[in-house]
Amino acid sequence: MEGRQEELYWLGITEAITLLRRGEVKPSELLEACLQRIRALDGRIRAFVTVTEEYALSRLEEINRDGGGLLWGIPLAIKDNICTRGVRTTCSSKILEGFVPPYESTVTERLLKEGYILVGKTNMDEFAMGSSTENSGFFTTANPWSLDRVPGGSSGGSAAAVASGMVPGALGSDTGGSIRQPAAFCGVVGLKPTYGRVSRFGLVAFASSLDQIGPITRSVKDAALLLEVISGHDPMDSTSVELTVPSYTNALDRDIKGLKVGIPKEYFIEGLDPQVERPVRDAIDVIRDLGAEVKEINLPHTPYAVATYYIIATSEASSNLARYDGVKYGLRVPSSGLLQMYMETRAKGFGQEVKRRIMLGTFALSAGYYEAYYRKAQQVRTLIKTDFEEAFNRVDVILTPTTPTAAFRIGEKIEDPLQMYLNDIFTIPVNLAGIPAISVPCGFTPEGLPVGLQIIGRAFDEETVLRVAYQYEQKTGWHLRRPPL
Repeated sequence: MEGRQEELYWLGITEAITLLRRGEVKPSELLEACLQRIRALDGRIRAFVTVTEEYALSRLEEINRDGGGLLWGIPLAIKDNICTRGVRTTCSSKILEGFVPPYESTVTERLLKEGYILVGKTNMDEFAMGSSTENSGFFTTANPWSLDRVPGGSSGGSAAAVASGMVPGALGSDTGGSIRQPAAFCGVVGLKPTYGRVSRFGLVAFASSLDQIGPITRSVKDAALLLEVISGHDPMDSTSVELTVPSYTNALDRDIKGLKVGIPKEYFIEGLDPQVERPVRDAIDVIRDLGAEVKEINLPHTPYAVATYYIIATSEASSNLARYDGVKYGLRVPSSGLLQMYMETRAKGFGQEVKRRIMLGTFALSAGYYEAYYRKAQQVRTLIKTDFEEAFNRVDVILTPTTPTAAFRIGEKIEDPLQMYLNDIFTIPVNLAGIPAISVPCGFTPEGLPVGLQIIGRAFDEETVLRVAYQYEQKTGWHLRRPPL
């Protein structure tokens, strides 16, 4: 039985679907394998804020009785800033520690219709503000490849849960790289869709013009499948786009001969660890060998992306997080007066990084500084978006490293916010431009830490991004490596 369970918890989503439909595996067996894996490992990895074992068993009875769709019987984890009706959703913050949403997010509603089983809500940097999951209001998640290193962030819990075999897939959110960066650090696949492709209804807002929900999985095919399920127009989200959702899985098998691939010199800079650059250069060679035409391109405004992002993101955060005042929901610290209650609730409820970003954003939006900072950042954002549009007149996709380094040690950068912010230098421009990108495993450092290759595409052209990623993945097989737990 032990060997059977080991086989089951390493199943990918598409493999599990095949076995479930044939009757070779029961949903109860797959769920129990994942729950046992969580019981065995999560004490060390701490990927979950909430494990929903009772809820999952109740859901199992429901799908066995009523049937389901494409994801019938598939256990998944959901990042803890995506609302799940009746299941605690905290954003890994003490200010929302007891919050239980009365409604489902659109993405989880779509997953429910297809028959998935929620096994837990994953740890994250508080309100998605961070790159290491060290900013969680509760605890730090460990990287399954090396327990003294971070899993990345802010979707570090989701990436660690998938990489360690606790679930075959998870949802995360990506504001400046928060799906792709932890996917790279944990050796899994992470996809950030085009802004507007996936509904944000039920996603607790950090920076509304940047946030996007996407899948974290162990293979490109699984990411394509989840994207297909969660994508599509939603009248509850005014930013979601009315476009037909393609069959992403059907697009994967086409070869990439003749495809034009751009390599931006601005992403191969001083500060890029040679141990990361080497596997990425090797991956570019593989894609060239697959028949793609590789050429150097320029994205000249890339050096301004980090500064631009941290003005826009913090400005939107200061506005979005104003609702946590102790009045409507969440933590309330009783006090002698209304203003005092506001101040004490926010002082005790928010962590250091959230407070820092609220203050930065409030400053950038304040009278006398708005023109110099926020408006200027929006103008630079337009220039960055234009860089990508011009590049995509010459190429079909762009290849870059996902991160400048492999996973760093827990505590190594937490006291230096600027160094932490620079960790997202290669992922941030994609969010500013609102375009899709995926991180796929492309090798390991000599210390055995995963390295990610980022593939960037045109707006709403996830098909090409996924196709290139899949063809590379099939040629190399890095995604088949497992952490030595």
